[in-house]
Amino acid sequence: ATACSFDEELPERLGRTLGQECRAENVSVLLGPAINMKRSPLCGRNFEYYGEDPVLASAIACGYIEGMQQNGVIATIKHFAANNQEYRRHATNSVVDERTLRELYFPVFKDAVQKAGVGAVMTSYNPLNGIHSAENRWLITDVLRKEWGFDGIVMSDWTSTYTTLGCMESGLDLEMPKGYWLNYKMIRELLDRGIVHERQLDEKCVHILSTLIRFGLLDRPAVDSALPLDNEECRRIAYATVSYTHLRAHET
Repeated sequence: ATACSFDEELPERLGRTLGQECRAENVSVLLGPAINMKRSPLCGRNFEYYGEDPVLASAIACGYIEGMQQNGVIATIKHFAANNQEYRRHATNSVVDERTLRELYFPVFKDAVQKAGVGAVMTSYNPLNGIHSAENRWLITDVLRKEWGFDGIVMSDWTSTYTTLGCMESGLDLEMPKGYWLNYKMIRELLDRGIVHERQLDEKCVHILSTLIRFGLLDRPAVDSALPLDNEECRRIAYATVSYTHLRAHET
């Protein structure tokens, strides 16, 4: 409904409101927005996405991210990339040629990085052309970091990691919800055998710490005590947004 409004200012107001609520409730990183393309009507996460058009989705997503991050809250775009379904999501391989990726699936992620300055990216469950996204070096390092210049945090979706070496070499910074594969014992073994190098760990630490510094998370309390938990302004904007989006969607 938000995307159907075709209103670029609306998501900025939504993001700003959500950012205020995050600061009031001790939330420093919000796991959104979800910005995959709607490519299958059966995808269980379609309700979170902004439609089939990468141009429209980019405009909506950028406003949302900018509004949220004004409050010092890190937005996390997801699920990178080509996440088209929930059924067997760990195993279903998204086979997509590079032109289709760059013309349909990537533009909204690229704009979120280069135009909105998003702080974090979450990888998807699915393999992309045979390699799981969290362990896909071409996706994370070659495209996201080197081509687009992203220097923030790349995190996995929950339990979407499968090997320590794959996570170390892909450019992934943070395994969620905890270190099943990126833990001291497994990384230490690879270090001792000379398979991975300390500089790879250093890079991950730099990405995480520099992003926290950028958003001021090491310099102030995460909670803004001046913001009420029951925020009248946030509630007003939420009600107004629901009414407005339904009206604009109907008109469209």
